[in-house]
Amino acid sequence: MEVRQLEYFVAVAEELHFGRAADRLHIGQPAVSQQIARLERELGAQLFDRTTRRVQLTAAGRRLLPEAKVTLTAIARLRATVVEPVGELTGTLRVGTSEGLGDRLDQVLDSIANQAPRLQVRLVSLPSARRLDALRQGQLDAAFLRPAPKVADLSTVAVWTETLVAALPATHPAAARSILKPADLADVPLRMSPREANPGLHDLLDRHFQSMGVKPTRGVPIISVYDALAEIGTGDAAWTVLYSAAAEQLRVRRIAFRKLDLPAVETVVATAPGPRPAAVQLLLDTCLTAS
Repeated sequence: MEVRQLEYFVAVAEELHFGRAADRLHIGQPAVSQQIARLERELGAQLFDRTTRRVQLTAAGRRLLPEAKVTLTAIARLRATVVEPVGELTGTLRVGTSEGLGDRLDQVLDSIANQAPRLQVRLVSLPSARRLDALRQGQLDAAFLRPAPKVADLSTVAVWTETLVAALPATHPAAARSILKPADLADVPLRMSPREANPGLHDLLDRHFQSMGVKPTRGVPIISVYDALAEIGTGDAAWTVLYSAAAEQLRVRRIAFRKLDLPAVETVVATAPGPRPAAVQLLLDTCLTAS
């Protein structure tokens, strides 16, 4: 039996809903379902009655719930006795990042500086694949990633979500609308950073475009976002896709930023598997607070 199984059980028992429990735990619902099923197998008892409309505790689940809470409280006390106080943290926290994380990253850094003034945070900007490799090789302590990748060998915690934004010439007819569908810009070349810089975003957009029957024309690859926006704003018939946090920090003449009618994108913090160092846990806790 693992501690996380008890944590997941308590979350589901209190929410009586696997989806809400997953949101509360900042993980995917399938992971919650898998761990609950594993816990039930290990205990040899069904803990929840599940139907398509509701989730209820069984008699065994009701008996387990108070004991699980007592156990988790005891484990939290054990951890607290050995964890270095946040205010005494020293050393360097190496965090992989990318452009456009926006005000949330600034808030996280300010909060960490206030809580742990002797802890240095070093930001390392790398393409997403290289961020993952650096994390696996111990060259990074944590890494921001979006969209959330499928990585079985690393731990990931969802910290916030963002919408996607179209940046297009302010003179384009579509700029008159507050929310755009990709089909509204199907006749305009789409400019993106090279795929190796963020394959996850390329794949995500390709899936959405394919599901909508949209085949955008590919424009000149973007090397510098600022330069590309300047070109688009001065008559280059093109558009690009930005995360909302990045768009909020940009003020470019002759560019209109419009929300895209696409699902929100999840940002995660990836870490090495196993117990997290205190500095990494501080980063995660601060990110979740900022969300």
